Amino acid sequence: MSDSPYTSPETAPELKGGHQQTTPFDIETMPPGIPFIIGNEAAERFSFYGMKAILTVFMTKYLLDTTGVLDPMSPEAAKASVSFFTAAVYFTPFLGAIISDWLWGKYNTILYLSLLYCAGHGVLATMDIPQSAIPMRWILFVGLGLIALGAGGIKPCVSAHVGDQFGTRNQHLLARVYSWFYFSINLGSTVSTLLTPILLVKYGPGWAFGVPGILMALATFVFWLGRNRFVHVPAGGNTFFTETFGSDGIKAMLNLAPLLLLVAMFWSLFDQTASAWVLQAENMNRSFGTINWGGNAVSLELLPSQLQAVNPLFVMMLIPVFSYVIYPVMGKSFEVTPLRKIGIGLFVTVLAFSISGWIESRIVAGESPHIIWQILAYVVLTSAEIMVSITMLEFFYTQAPKRMKSLIMAFCMLSVSIGNIFTGVVNLVIQNGDGTNKLPGATYYWFFTVMMLVTAVVYVFWSQTYKGTTYIQGDDTGEAAA
Repeated sequence: MSDSPYTSPETAPELKGGHQQTTPFDIETMPPGIPFIIGNEAAERFSFYGMKAILTVFMTKYLLDTTGVLDPMSPEAAKASVSFFTAAVYFTPFLGAIISDWLWGKYNTILYLSLLYCAGHGVLATMDIPQSAIPMRWILFVGLGLIALGAGGIKPCVSAHVGDQFGTRNQHLLARVYSWFYFSINLGSTVSTLLTPILLVKYGPGWAFGVPGILMALATFVFWLGRNRFVHVPAGGNTFFTETFGSDGIKAMLNLAPLLLLVAMFWSLFDQTASAWVLQAENMNRSFGTINWGGNAVSLELLPSQLQAVNPLFVMMLIPVFSYVIYPVMGKSFEVTPLRKIGIGLFVTVLAFSISGWIESRIVAGESPHIIWQILAYVVLTSAEIMVSITMLEFFYTQAPKRMKSLIMAFCMLSVSIGNIFTGVVNLVIQNGDGTNKLPGATYYWFFTVMMLVTAVVYVFWSQTYKGTTYIQGDDTGEAAA
């Protein structure tokens, strides 16, 4: 039972007078703050993925110099830039986690860094304004830098904030809520990834980058509205450092470090859907025929950047399939543990990139494969994502000591950063001075496929040795987990 007088949302659905609920509500049902977190996440992800969806195309087709002359990046430079930006987004969570767990708490950290996030979108939206002295690349990188700080800073706090809403009586709902949390991410991503490429083509960079900024402002407002319905776990102050560098904190990070490094290769492959797969789609047949609209024949053809929308769309479709069909069926043959889900997902990723390698070999041979083949690769890769990414969120949260939740979630996200740094470095190293590269055509895809296969095999052996401890809010003792 909570020591707070506000023990259930039925008796105190909204806390007044500056009071904050600091322990989970003593209920077996869904916490009252969850709808605000899910709504915030959907709008925030709209802003991020809508912006990211057009980055590669913008860098290779829309960048101008100070005189207004087209000055695009090479495909390899664009892939490297997108990878390094993504790496920054997933490295800065450490900053947000430290501020959150040490000083501000999760709510204040999310709110303040969201304002910085909005500023980054605002900077990108100015690229439609005629410039004479400031190179567009500088504006681009400043805007992306602010977004990396804001988006990255709030990442571990938001996912940990979800877990903070649950206590021992309703912890059985945690896995389901993380699935819906991920569903909201992909709902926002689907809509924005379909919309912003059209805005870029029809109205230019200002609107294409500005609309995601408006949605980020909306996300911040929705989160603020839920301030009196959240569980606010206080910042740890100096005890944060005591716990972080104490035996439990060090043990948790050391136990999880190998998993972080192994899953990094998954993210190296997965995040190339925003770069290499977009460039690949430019050389594929993206037409689905024509329809008669108002007496006119309208071509049904996807823009290369819009193909990214099939990933979140498939996530929303496949999450229920995995939760209610695939996992229960698998459970009849063996215990479906988090580590087993992740391991299977890594091998499925190998299959996904094998398909993209085959596609590229057909393109090099002079063919124009239909985009349905890349959509098939997306189905396979999305299946891997559900088994790896969602499971990682839940698993890392439960393996973190009470006041290290945000830091451990940041530690989890570091795997994305490491994977994208690897991709960025590879794309820099393979560039030759004459404009060619050392991994031409399908060789590029097969290189990453082999790297993923080797990583998956190593993971199988490592996972047999893992020993950890499970921690849940409201439970003062840790439970050993293998």
